[in-house]
Amino acid sequence: MASTRPPNILWVCTDQQRFDTIGALGNEHVRTPVVDELLRQGTAFSHAYCQSPICTPSRASFLTGMYPSNLHVMGNGNEVFPTSAPPLVTRILADAGYDCGLVGKLHLASAFGQMEPRIDDGYRFWKYSHAPRDDWAHGHDYADWVRSRGADLSELTKDSAGVPAELHQTTWCAEMAREFMTTSRRDDQPWLLSVNVYDPHPPFNPPASYRERFAAEDMPAPIYRDTDLDQQRLLEAAGIDFQSRAMSPDALDIKHPVLPASPRQGGGEEASADQGDGMAQRRDASTLIAAYYAMINLIDDRVGEMLACLDASGQRDDTIVLFTSDHGETLGDHGLIAKGCRFYEGLVRVPLIFQSPGRVREGIIDDSLVELTDLAPTLLDLAGVDVPAHMQGHSLAPRLTQEVNHRHREAVRCEYYDALDEPDNTFATMYRDDRFKLVVYHGKGLGELYDLHVDPREHDNLWDDAAHVEVKLRLMQLSFDASVLSMDRGPRRVGPM
Repeated sequence: MASTRPPNILWVCTDQQRFDTIGALGNEHVRTPVVDELLRQGTAFSHAYCQSPICTPSRASFLTGMYPSNLHVMGNGNEVFPTSAPPLVTRILADAGYDCGLVGKLHLASAFGQMEPRIDDGYRFWKYSHAPRDDWAHGHDYADWVRSRGADLSELTKDSAGVPAELHQTTWCAEMAREFMTTSRRDDQPWLLSVNVYDPHPPFNPPASYRERFAAEDMPAPIYRDTDLDQQRLLEAAGIDFQSRAMSPDALDIKHPVLPASPRQGGGEEASADQGDGMAQRRDASTLIAAYYAMINLIDDRVGEMLACLDASGQRDDTIVLFTSDHGETLGDHGLIAKGCRFYEGLVRVPLIFQSPGRVREGIIDDSLVELTDLAPTLLDLAGVDVPAHMQGHSLAPRLTQEVNHRHREAVRCEYYDALDEPDNTFATMYRDDRFKLVVYHGKGLGELYDLHVDPREHDNLWDDAAHVEVKLRLMQLSFDASVLSMDRGPRRVGPM
């Protein structure tokens, strides 16, 4: 039986992992036995959506339970996280008596040429690594760890074989997690540990020992039809930003996306596609998918080590395990690599699995529409902490603990407001209900409309289809209403005048 005290929380968040990368959810090509077992012992939400298809606004959203636009955190590269923003869920839990730790990435503000400035985040244990590079003069714990083992991370990332598994950032994350769970906390205090591995984010450079497990010729094809290029060319011509230019999957080359270089190379805060890729010069989509799945396989193994630590320390029955990601990856779908202003399922839909003996229903796949804004209120609810009124997410705790017959949400939303360092300053929103997905590229006179029952692979854009004008207008009104009703209303009203 689980303890009556508040549960521990082990929160594993990967970076840029699609929803369709879990073996037990139907992907026969990837290898995720550990996460598969979490699903068999817990509850998976098969339709979980991030609130922005890019790192910083998505992370800010799920750590606060609010939409990025309400937080004034619209994109990557921000100087600071706004002081006006409400507290992170970790700060609230720390105030409620939790011991909170962070391992890996946070990315609530820019780490370009400096360490990310910390806020009052509630983390006592802090082991930081923005990315698996050595671009910071101090404070990058993963690079220091590699140096302590007699290696140089800058040199390792140049190796054609990739960083060895024993020195990989994902391995470091697992080791730091074990340190927190066994040696640096009190047994009488509940804890939350947020483990944020950088993979399967570009550069797609798994260790050679994992890459050799996945043959390119055995990989599934991307979601693609030749007419997809017409749609992408239309968006590109209108200046809708993205980190790659569209081309057919057999012509895709991971060298092709113009990803910003690391600060020492004069670019942005993301890893360069040319840095430490550890793969052949030319790579089509199948080779990319093989590398991506290899990174996920490494993550799965290291999650297994974290769970083994929980078992060995006798904490498993007292711990909620949460596995998710901040957003997805196009991975060749529709002729695209990486991320930006698009809202295809592979980019905005992510894994979401909860597991805890006696607390979370076992073997459940729930197809409810879910937002990552729902994570913060869910964790507070499960911990027995009051959910603040400002949170816009809805707790999933009732669905985790018992069968319910009502819908969790009628629709989910996603926002993209000038999120990348691009000259076109793209603004767009997504509204998706049980059947249709509406995307509006604001100020461009362009949009997308997909009937996901008929066209789940999102090939046939119905935006200009006369037979769907009424559907489009209805969804535009609902999307507009949802945006207005969730706006930041400013200070609380305290009087009649």
